Amino acid sequence: MEKTTSLHELIAFRRQKLQALRHQGFDPFSDAAAQFADARSIKGVVDDFLEGAPIKAAGRITAYRDMGKSCFLDISDISGRIQIYFNTKELDEATSAMAAQLDIGDFLGVEGVYFTTKTGEKSIRASRLLILSKSLRPLPDKWHGVQDAEICYRQRYLDLIANDASRTIFKQRIAIVHEIRRFLEERGFLEVETPMMQAIPGGAAAEPFKTHHNALDRDFFLRIAPELYLKRLLVAGFPKVFELNRNFRNEGVSRRHNPEFTMLEAYWAFANFEKMSELVEEMICSLAEHIGVGLQIEHRNAEGTIIRTINLQRPWRRATYRDLLESALPGWFQLNLEAKREKCAQLKLDISHCEVEFEVTQHVFEKLVEEKLMDPCFVTHVPKELVPLAKLHGKDPSSVEVYELIINGQEISPGYSELNDPDLQRERLEQQAGGEKQCLDEGFLEALEYGMPPAGGIGLGIDRLVMMLTGASSIRDVILFPHLRF
Repeated sequence: MEKTTSLHELIAFRRQKLQALRHQGFDPFSDAAAQFADARSIKGVVDDFLEGAPIKAAGRITAYRDMGKSCFLDISDISGRIQIYFNTKELDEATSAMAAQLDIGDFLGVEGVYFTTKTGEKSIRASRLLILSKSLRPLPDKWHGVQDAEICYRQRYLDLIANDASRTIFKQRIAIVHEIRRFLEERGFLEVETPMMQAIPGGAAAEPFKTHHNALDRDFFLRIAPELYLKRLLVAGFPKVFELNRNFRNEGVSRRHNPEFTMLEAYWAFANFEKMSELVEEMICSLAEHIGVGLQIEHRNAEGTIIRTINLQRPWRRATYRDLLESALPGWFQLNLEAKREKCAQLKLDISHCEVEFEVTQHVFEKLVEEKLMDPCFVTHVPKELVPLAKLHGKDPSSVEVYELIINGQEISPGYSELNDPDLQRERLEQQAGGEKQCLDEGFLEALEYGMPPAGGIGLGIDRLVMMLTGASSIRDVILFPHLRF
């Protein structure tokens, strides 16, 4: 019976190789690696292939095929892989001895020339090898990747080494963020930075994280949104601003929620929520085309079966909050609060957390409407209680000039015609705070009194956007290091 080698034995064996390397005069953790600092990415190496040309490359060994004197190995990084060939008879004695101590997972520097193998594979024929770092633990099996979801999230580096799908998602995320910046800057928006620690958390209704500043001897809060500071910049005369920021909300952890998340917020002086909806529609379609997923986005289950196709073809649907809810539940708005609670009980909707009528209605909307909207839909004119920072609708003062963009059954982006009346803004924030004056950001209200131009504003949840564009089923799949329960 074949003996099973334990992880402890494998690590011990690799440590023996480390000692052998040092005995031979090779220290895998020395600063000798700096001579490969100018090596290009593996993708760059592959893209610049020219038969017979000299080349220098460095990467992690992800495959090793020892055929006696002839050896083939792959070196890789996040951008790709390339095959390396060497013949031990063509190397000096010290390098040949070093090569015998190599393992999958080690980092290797290579100098040689480009050549094409008999099978037509672009490769490097190595004339010089140098170990740059020793892997003391074996990597996951490359054929099966990392199967355990907990390991994927807690040890993301292993997931990225072993799983092509994960690498693709995060490379797409990087491209999405880069393209958002390019898109906005081309349209005259200026990228700015606002405080992540705030004396008064504002800009959204959410539970903040609290910390204490020792030098100032006062409590601060990690921001739940940058909105109130970005609007100060509108007051200052910035006509178009945006921030790609981290927000923090001390709330639930789920498939769609992470307590630390990335948000785009942008403000456009003299625009309104309709102009912002056009901007977001154009931007998301541009992103989909740029990263190569197109406007028909397939979402698949774990077995690879298509479960839905999201159609981003323009123009996107626009419908009012009230009309959508009436279509799903006719007569809802004719019911009093008690009758609405009874209806929720019939529908088996848990509204125990809803204290007032608009919260009951919003919960019903989320369950019966929002979760069923897969293709893009701008839900407009939502109840004013939900958005105290937006302008009232001129013809219906019970609603506000707002869109909520729903795609893939969840809100991707809200957009407002921003409220710039300082007296009305104070009144609505007081209503939201339940009369607690200490919850008001007096600095923001004072800034409004100096005059803020009419403006449109948007938020765009980057994590949820990446989920939609890549087909990821969980927010944890698009955040490199998500928060997990311990």
